[in-house]
Amino acid sequence: MTLWPIETLLPHAGTMILLDRVVTWEAERIVCERTVRRGDAFVEAAGFPAWAGVELMAQTIAAWNGCQVLAAGGDIRPGFLLGTRTYRANVDAFPLGARLVIEAVRSFHDDDGMGGFACRIDAPGMHAEARLSVFSPPDPSPFLDPRNNLDSNGSLS
Repeated sequence: MTLWPIETLLPHAGTMILLDRVVTWEAERIVCERTVRRGDAFVEAAGFPAWAGVELMAQTIAAWNGCQVLAAGGDIRPGFLLGTRTYRANVDAFPLGARLVIEAVRSFHDDDGMGGFACRIDAPGMHAEARLSVFSPPDPSPFLDPRNNLDSNGSLS
């Protein structure tokens, strides 16, 4: 198992890379870490807001995709967080210095790039969980072009 630097796995840049590293990854699962530090994106006086944990989960899924793509000799491409029906956290914020362990387990994926993942964030005394829906099309460029319109089903029109 190759553990690539996180910045090579994500289509993000600079301070928008919220993860520190991949701990382990497999065909259906990935575990990443992040330590909450003052001055990082989203961090407030109380720490990293729990509501922003959805982005940690989404980036963990993107890192999983990056590992799969690089292992197969492909190129990293953007994906899209479609949403979540439920996000629960037992804290309002993850405090400064907390080492967060973020796990994503794939529950489904289709050939068109739609996927679903069960995700969790854990640290001593802290827990958050959600099921995220994501979309990673083989060619994301039409979805990134602002000249294209999407219909109510999310298809290009």
